[in-house]
Amino acid sequence: MKLAFLGNGGMGSVVIARARTEGHEVGAVIASREAEVGQRKLAALLKGHDAAIDFSVGKAVFGNATACVLAGVPLVEGTTGWKKEERATLQFVRDAGGAMVYGPNFSIGVNVFFRVVARAAELLGPLGGYEVFVEETHHAGKKDAPSGTAIVLRDLLAQRLGKEPPVTSTREGHIPGTHTVGFDSAADQVTLTHTARNREGFAAGALLAAKWISNRRGVYAFADVLDDLLGMERTKAR
Repeated sequence: MKLAFLGNGGMGSVVIARARTEGHEVGAVIASREAEVGQRKLAALLKGHDAAIDFSVGKAVFGNATACVLAGVPLVEGTTGWKKEERATLQFVRDAGGAMVYGPNFSIGVNVFFRVVARAAELLGPLGGYEVFVEETHHAGKKDAPSGTAIVLRDLLAQRLGKEPPVTSTREGHIPGTHTVGFDSAADQVTLTHTARNREGFAAGALLAAKWISNRRGVYAFADVLDDLLGMERTKAR
């Protein structure tokens, strides 16, 4: 696949390196500041790629998505911090007949973690007596807090428990990302934790999403990609 990359910071550079390792052709690499040239000029740079992967900044997401639609290039959107523009962005891509996969976290392990936490809430919630909390820690350079992953955890817990749990965010050092969900009672405490050791897991998921979306149209969450791939595996097993 010929891939374009929007953003070449800490996360973007890891995805680019992994793309080369996997044998993909690295096409346009556009830094966040360079994306401000305008949507039509950006679209011209993107044209001819099989997919674009965006790990830039939240304020650039709508413009990047627009440029991808104009270029006819599917977009994998891994940037966080664009929650306020999410509905408008997704609707625009959908209405314009574009293609996009988005998610607060492209780690396959984290997306399985979401399912484990949801199931724990379904089991422990009806029993009563448990207070729930979310804690997340990231490197000092991460600007948005709480993280997109923590917001997903908060929302899926709220859906199952009827109230939002408190979320605590810490920014320090070089930590790639740690998320903990706790169910606390007077008798005991159940904790579930996902710890990212590096950024390779996010890169692997983003490239998986790029392969999946390359010949599709429409707007999909990364969870949709995993559901489809898991379904294919089950079908093969039969």
